[in-house]
Amino acid sequence: MVDTMLRGYKDIARVGLVGGGVIGTGWAVRCLANGLDVSMTDPAPEAEARIRETIARTWPTMEQIGLAEGASVDRFSFHPTIEAAVDEADFVHENVPEREDVKTSVIAEISKHLSAEVIISSSSSGLLPTSIQSEALAPERVIIGHPFSPLYILPLVELVGGEQTSAEAIAKAAGYFTRIGMRPLHVRNEIEAYIGDRLQEALWHEALHLVNDGIATMQEIDAAITGGPGLRWAFMGIGMGWHVAAGEGGMRVNMQHFAPTLELPWTKLKAPPFTERLNDLVVEGCEAQQGDRHWLEMEQRRDQALIKIREVIQEYWYPEDQDGWPKVRELP
Repeated sequence: MVDTMLRGYKDIARVGLVGGGVIGTGWAVRCLANGLDVSMTDPAPEAEARIRETIARTWPTMEQIGLAEGASVDRFSFHPTIEAAVDEADFVHENVPEREDVKTSVIAEISKHLSAEVIISSSSSGLLPTSIQSEALAPERVIIGHPFSPLYILPLVELVGGEQTSAEAIAKAAGYFTRIGMRPLHVRNEIEAYIGDRLQEALWHEALHLVNDGIATMQEIDAAITGGPGLRWAFMGIGMGWHVAAGEGGMRVNMQHFAPTLELPWTKLKAPPFTERLNDLVVEGCEAQQGDRHWLEMEQRRDQALIKIREVIQEYWYPEDQDGWPKVRELP
């Protein structure tokens, strides 16, 4: 596995990006900062100007984090077609809208312009790879590579293979993502929304119920996370957080202690019906928290906070010889 990963990422010098929204531009920033050539296409009017502006705005953050040798915004190029954007690419990210028919069609088009060994990674946040790889040439090289925003700072990327995805493709993709400073997490089996988004969605559903039932405002819900479990989650997650909190005996004691509560009505996993009232409560609550601050100011503050949190976690939580991250597994 390790040899395959190393062979995979060392061969990657140019990345092709199809779709230049928030995620596509995030990939551009991260790849450029890691010393790669980046070529992109997006059909939206004035897309190139918007993307270049975002790269320039974000670049000081990447300089603060640390640039790889040879990293430069000058290694970015924009192209009018998919064919031109993926020409000579060693790895391709598809970042088009989250619709199965659109992604399937675009991935099929991308595959026509690449040699069979080039990986096509979809940035889908919930679709099944078996479906979107179905019309591609050499579908065994199509995977899901689901990142989290802000992509240029957060390291997690979920790797999901479809029925036709090869073990070599997963390994090569894992090596590439590691090469650009990410932590690839291999999802064992295909499932909609993978791991991270399913956990977020469960929490979001519960938050909507609390707002809808008049129990809490959006500001109070955010405070309940940021002042409590969210601080633990940043470096311990759910399992280890409860394991340590239980004291002597850890999770073995914790599971037994809370076993009687598991069937109590403490959560409502199904979302409440969407209504204009619920929409207004959520939107107005978030806008009240934002106040007069411009979203660009909030973006910059968020990025700085994340950088500092990462620095503290790296210094105090992860042992020097390992970071507790699960290793990417071979597909059966």
